[in-house]
Amino acid sequence: MKKFKEIYLAIFVICLVIFIVIPIPTVLIDFLLMVNIALALIILLNTIYSQEALDLSMFPTILLLMTMFRLVLNISSTRLIIGEGYAGGVIETFGNFVAGGNLIVGLIVFIIIVIVNFMVITKGAERVAEVTARFTLDAMPGKQMAIDADLNTGIINDQEAKARRKKIQDESSFYGSMDGASKFVKGDSVAGILITFINIIGGIIMGVTGFGGGKAIGFQDALTKYTLLTMGDGLVGQVPSLLIALSMGILVTKANVESNLSDTLKNQLISIPNVLYITGGTLVFLGIGTPLPTFIFSLSGIALMYTAYVLDKKQKIQSIEEEVSSEDLEVDEIRKPENVIGLLKVDPIELEFGYGIIPLADVNQGGDLLDRVVMIRRQIALELGVIVPIIRLRDNIQLSPNQYVIKIKGTEVANGEILFDHYMAMNPGYVEEEIDGIETVEPSFGLPALWISDAQRE
Repeated sequence: MKKFKEIYLAIFVICLVIFIVIPIPTVLIDFLLMVNIALALIILLNTIYSQEALDLSMFPTILLLMTMFRLVLNISSTRLIIGEGYAGGVIETFGNFVAGGNLIVGLIVFIIIVIVNFMVITKGAERVAEVTARFTLDAMPGKQMAIDADLNTGIINDQEAKARRKKIQDESSFYGSMDGASKFVKGDSVAGILITFINIIGGIIMGVTGFGGGKAIGFQDALTKYTLLTMGDGLVGQVPSLLIALSMGILVTKANVESNLSDTLKNQLISIPNVLYITGGTLVFLGIGTPLPTFIFSLSGIALMYTAYVLDKKQKIQSIEEEVSSEDLEVDEIRKPENVIGLLKVDPIELEFGYGIIPLADVNQGGDLLDRVVMIRRQIALELGVIVPIIRLRDNIQLSPNQYVIKIKGTEVANGEILFDHYMAMNPGYVEEEIDGIETVEPSFGLPALWISDAQRE
């Protein structure tokens, strides 16, 4: 049983190829046509209830297999229609039901369904898939850079970064495949139209001439018989094709949301009471003030206005409940013991300095320390490709007036002192005379240095 589960797809594909060559009994044709309709409904409903496109990442492959399945059924039914004049109860029922006893009406309905499938849904879905694939591929480098930036700043870890990169790659592969897979649906529609004309012409020729051992019938009888069978065959194939094309259109136009499509549409279309009030009032006016059917329009308008009233009342109650709940949460927070852990907000990089260095950071006093920090972060990003996290500047009265401390995630990694309006002078090795100044240590390499005044700068 386990081995069968591993090879069932291969068996399915091989059977499709065999059915092209070997005639299929009408009973098996009826069963396979039922399976075709059921699979199309399953795919459509899965598309509607999926939360994002990648939930159906195998959709391009499914589309290819379903297209091949329908073409095999069309070939087999064509063999039966032209050869025997009968292709099973499903095809005959579809043809008679749609025609309703009138050949012209049935033919017009069939042509309209084919046009809607081919010209509207299929072409629209194909264009959306093409544009989505292009924009997804164009946005891929920017998304990769955003992930790298979040990883460098510590917002996400390696596992999250790997998962997000994989999702981006899966999206680009999926929409690229959908762009090509949309051609399957288009080709399937064209093939269905051609097969329909071939069935009608071939069936009329076979019916009138009686080739293949069949009994010759009149042209009018042959036209009626084979047109009904062809319409039934075309409809039983076009209906699943229409469902699959609709599934593809929904999938490529669906935005990534946290709920399924039904809930999202309900929240976006029926969420503003004023919209329903105005729409309902308009329908009531059209029903009363115009010759349009009064009962239908007025009743529908009243129903919409009642829905708006219920929705408005529900939203007001929900708003009051949320306000009360928010106040209760605030009271609970006040009553709780103080959680000091929440007060310990640690910055990635922090520069603390005493009050004597404030003029260097205060823009109102001519300080440009913040601009210098921004330029250094930009220079490191351009030269090294490393994004330095935002550096927090903060004064600390617990430090000496001229002292500064550099911290990384709350841990001190460097410190030093700066004398305001002084310059740091270092002996390059060839100065022998003594210079008056305040002895200090250069913070980067720990070399001896002097703080000198502006008059000693030269």
